[in-house]
Amino acid sequence: MNNKLYKPVSLGASVLGGMLAGAVFKRVWKLAAGDADLPEATDEQRTWPEVLITAALQGAVSSLVRAAVDRGTAVGARRLTGSWPGDEDHHREQARAA
Repeated sequence: MNNKLYKPVSLGASVLGGMLAGAVFKRVWKLAAGDADLPEATDEQRTWPEVLITAALQGAVSSLVRAAVDRGTAVGARRLTGSWPGDEDHHREQARAA
């Protein structure tokens, strides 16, 4: 899969990964807090620790899911084509530098 084809596929996978990350976080939050309502930063009734812990957990879950989706997309591309996405660019840069 050349970069011209990989980039749109990767972009689509990233969008789906973002949606998946949101869904996973909502489940994790419900299990951890026992509450389906996420604390909003502007909710006056929520404390600083609630808001900051929620943001940190949401960031961690989002990063984990997106990294897994990006890595899985790259592995899938290699299985289909036999080359790692971006290898063509890396090899061209090495050849130019030599």
